[in-house]
Amino acid sequence: MSEVVVIVRVRGRTHVKPDIEDTLKYLGLTRKNHATIINVNKSEKGMVNKINDYVTWGEITEKTTEELLKSRGRLSGGKPVDDSYVKDNSSFEGISQFAKALAKGEAKLKDIEGLKRVFRLNPPVKGFERGGIKAPFTKGGVLGYRGEKINELILRMI
Repeated sequence: MSEVVVIVRVRGRTHVKPDIEDTLKYLGLTRKNHATIINVNKSEKGMVNKINDYVTWGEITEKTTEELLKSRGRLSGGKPVDDSYVKDNSSFEGISQFAKALAKGEAKLKDIEGLKRVFRLNPPVKGFERGGIKAPFTKGGVLGYRGEKINELILRMI
């Protein structure tokens, strides 16, 4: 089983190298404040390391996953996700059961037909950290790996 992480694009589209932009597009992170949840294996680990200077990422919890799906999960056509749609279009009973499976790595976003794999988030309440969007998280900025603290950021962005 692989680890499950959420990736949030922090920096914009200006002056991004083409190979990095392609990697961001492959993950669906085409704009600032877009997020996606992936199961990280060897190839995805390389992609995350490549885009490390444009995103922040970390392990997502079940509670945050459920909150993200309920408030920001969208279907094709921009309709919000609800329990009845999840029950009708997947093997899960509802959003909470799907969120638990997703956070444990037992499910993927594509298991629900029509669910968009990108979450459009707001800028975080009270802003990003004091170091800004060009400094790594370890030095007081925003970029790169932040572990469990990503959940606090996601909840501020919902």
